[in-house]
Amino acid sequence: MIAITVENLVKKFGQTSALSGLNFRVEPGELFFLLGPSGCGKTTLLRSIAGFCIPDSGRILFGEDEVTRQPPHLRNTGMMFQSYALWPHMTVGQNVAFGLEERRVPPAEARARVQEALDSVQMGGLAERRITELSGGQQQRVALARALVVRPRCLLLDEPLSNLDAKLRLEMRAEIRRVCKEFGLTAIYVTHDQKEALSISDRMAVLENGRIAQIGTPEEVFRRPRSRVVAGFIGETNFLPGRIQSASGGRAVVETTSGIFEGVVGDPNWVPRTGEETTLSIRPECWVLCETREPSNCASGRIGAAVYLGEVAQYHFDAGGNLLKISELNPRPSARPEDREFFATAQPEDVVVLRR
Repeated sequence: MIAITVENLVKKFGQTSALSGLNFRVEPGELFFLLGPSGCGKTTLLRSIAGFCIPDSGRILFGEDEVTRQPPHLRNTGMMFQSYALWPHMTVGQNVAFGLEERRVPPAEARARVQEALDSVQMGGLAERRITELSGGQQQRVALARALVVRPRCLLLDEPLSNLDAKLRLEMRAEIRRVCKEFGLTAIYVTHDQKEALSISDRMAVLENGRIAQIGTPEEVFRRPRSRVVAGFIGETNFLPGRIQSASGGRAVVETTSGIFEGVVGDPNWVPRTGEETTLSIRPECWVLCETREPSNCASGRIGAAVYLGEVAQYHFDAGGNLLKISELNPRPSARPEDREFFATAQPEDVVVLRR
């Protein structure tokens, strides 16, 4: 297992800055995710770590070895791509063995390593199959085996599950995490899928315009976003504009047009000032609908559109001109009439106070 360290990494394409002085460290054996909207720099960053893109300045280290300008084939990384990049005219075994042939591994050792890699992804009996005879999920397992067979120092994954259907994505999420932990691999994984990142990552970095907006565990990033960009990108949320009434000890009381709310300051480096404009982030599942008004952290309103989805109901709730999304778990069908007033409450721990 190795650590991967990125120091002051800068990459420009013409006048556009794809990476603007990035600094972070991926710990040995960690499954680390890169997320962000299209054009934020995550693929450029992964390609720089792989060696396919040379940064303008900064350093990339694998353990104690600097690899910033080292060619890809000398970095000994395993890669999985969105397109699988498998050769249809070769068998499963031949595809997996390709990297070993390039490294001139003796045939007997290569056969043993190919079998070991296929066994590790539950494809041990399919070495003679053609790629065209496999399902999408099986092809992705072959791509994973090919990445593992070279015994890489780290594993780099670029949207590897985006071509699979929902059921296969769930299956392969768990499989990738199992293999990474079983082999003790340090892995960096690029995705647009927030659920994917939340479900299997150890830590994640959310990128914005070539910079890191926030790094943390899935729970930290989801429950304590530090900016509107992070709060809006990771899951659904409601934004309520307001003004600081008071603040101390990492908490703040905020006046909004829907009521007075106490919440937790999202960015620990920000000290809110009385009278400063701010924004509250409250996720739909954090609201509780009731029939009585609470003294604080409570908004009154009426239910508009309602969608019943079995395990959850989704409501549009008009609260003083602010249209809120509210999710109710295990709802009773038609239990929330649209022609009467309700009250929506949220605990202070579920209200995040953000810079405007």
